[in-house]
Amino acid sequence: MKLYQILALVAFFNGAAALPALSEFKLKASQGLRLLELGEGLEPVWKTEAEKTALMEKSINFFDLTETYELEQSLGPAAAIESNSLVAAYPAPSKQSTVTPLLSRLSTSQQTTWLNQLTSYNNRYYTASTGATAATWIQTTIRNLASAAGRSDVTVRAFTHSWAQSSTIVTFASTGTGPVTVLGGHMDSIAGGSASRAPGADDDGTGTVNLMDAARVLIQSGFKPATPLEFHFYAGEEAGLLGSNAIATNYRSAGKTVKGMLQLDMTAYVKPGTTETIGLITDNTNADLNAFIRQLATSYSRIRTTNSACGYGCSDHASWTRNGFPSAFPFEATFANSNPNIHTSGDTTAVSGFSWTHSLEFAKLAVAFAVELSSA
Repeated sequence: MKLYQILALVAFFNGAAALPALSEFKLKASQGLRLLELGEGLEPVWKTEAEKTALMEKSINFFDLTETYELEQSLGPAAAIESNSLVAAYPAPSKQSTVTPLLSRLSTSQQTTWLNQLTSYNNRYYTASTGATAATWIQTTIRNLASAAGRSDVTVRAFTHSWAQSSTIVTFASTGTGPVTVLGGHMDSIAGGSASRAPGADDDGTGTVNLMDAARVLIQSGFKPATPLEFHFYAGEEAGLLGSNAIATNYRSAGKTVKGMLQLDMTAYVKPGTTETIGLITDNTNADLNAFIRQLATSYSRIRTTNSACGYGCSDHASWTRNGFPSAFPFEATFANSNPNIHTSGDTTAVSGFSWTHSLEFAKLAVAFAVELSSA
């Protein structure tokens, strides 16, 4: 999760320029510059790696377009590609007989074990060896779960990038065809540079293990979707939504359609003295899919939603919105009441307000979202 500090953007607007021609782009990219988009409707700016790091340290949101710019330019504006999105409103939840028994199989004990592993790495920074190792661990863990359950129809693949850390795509083979249902979260962490200690327990260890456990339950229960179903674990979110934008742009280029994308990023913190809620992010998300998430919360969670906003490019759902796909982002609280310890060495489970019972509700949403949208 990248915090939203719009006032700090002013100091960086002096690099604004028109969209670069491909020849200019290739030249500057070859010189090690990064092409960043700091706000909706703003011209992208060229920054050095040091300047990009300064933005990250100030928790300023941005897209790093360097990896996808050429492909995006060849595709044209995503807004013109309406076929990417599900136009009709989502139906009311109707798979209670399937979903409800699955929810009792979710395990905070299992999620705790997995989070302990993720936080044991010095960090999960996208260019660090430990970041790459953490991604491989996720892939191996889910692959082993599928193998143990005899699920050859569940596959795990690394989506590689130009940096060390790979993203992960877990695919449940479907019995039919149709738009893909995507659940995602980012598995990288940050608290400075590639050598800094960044446990990233809440950001986004919690969303990662919620998704891993939801996938485990579906694998072990024998669930087979009617339409394609995928779980994604993104690399490099903290460095400009790198992994998710690479994948979403790739899907747009391939002509894939997406029924809905659910992002889980930070799910465990309840600010002391406040009432539990699911902060439903309403900016840069799909209104119809948000309405569906509210219905899922009513049907399957003990917690209700409260509308909130997180600003431009605050998490990976924005990559899917950018590419014309419907996305939703249920969050641990209203944005103003979110975990203040993220992006520091203090982002651990020992923080006052860290709650596994709260986080469990997001794993429930994940299972419900997966089953309801991918079933016939």
